[in-house]
Amino acid sequence: MLTVHHLENSQSIRILWLLEELGAPYELKMYDRDKATFLAPKELKRISPLGTAPAITDGALTLSESSAIIDYILDRHGDAGFRPGPEAAERTKYLFWFHAAQGSFQLVMTVAFLLNAMKTRAPALLRPILKAVAGKIDEAFVAPRLKALLDLAETDLGRTTWLAGDALTAADFNMAFCMEAASATGRLSAAKHPNCVAYLARMRERPAYQRALAKDGKFTLNFG
Repeated sequence: MLTVHHLENSQSIRILWLLEELGAPYELKMYDRDKATFLAPKELKRISPLGTAPAITDGALTLSESSAIIDYILDRHGDAGFRPGPEAAERTKYLFWFHAAQGSFQLVMTVAFLLNAMKTRAPALLRPILKAVAGKIDEAFVAPRLKALLDLAETDLGRTTWLAGDALTAADFNMAFCMEAASATGRLSAAKHPNCVAYLARMRERPAYQRALAKDGKFTLNFG
């Protein structure tokens, strides 16, 4: 039986969503974040080779990394149309967004989280200095890259229902947390990204996504 080792309020929500869409059997093992560090607990670090979520176990197999897990699950349970084939018109867009989620988007969102932590969790005497430094890094690195990614998503979602076409694909599963995080941090707004906001609404309305959120039970995306 496949087991999802799921850290509360984390990227592994995308794996729960995928499994719920597939109707595939799985067990769920929940882990709470450390209250002081907001990081994964030691129990998860003993399971995951990287000490991060998502991670799955399936018999003797242990696997981390969202993209690898999604491909493994789809290989094992069937694509259900979630991976456009090599000849499909949507293939290029699918490949781009499936890999951009972790290769570009999540990287920048992680830097944004660390910059915010510098400003809010540092000793009081250091906060003014770190706030200024964080602001410069955000201005030079984070904001331009997020704007480029969100602007591209906005353009694509103005043409199609989902990121890689009018059918839901694994690219959407991988991008789910990224878009939720962008919304929660105010980087994505209805004024600038109406198509992205409508996309999030469609995602949240899906019964499988709602079941995934219910099983998580703590999905609030507090980046403070």
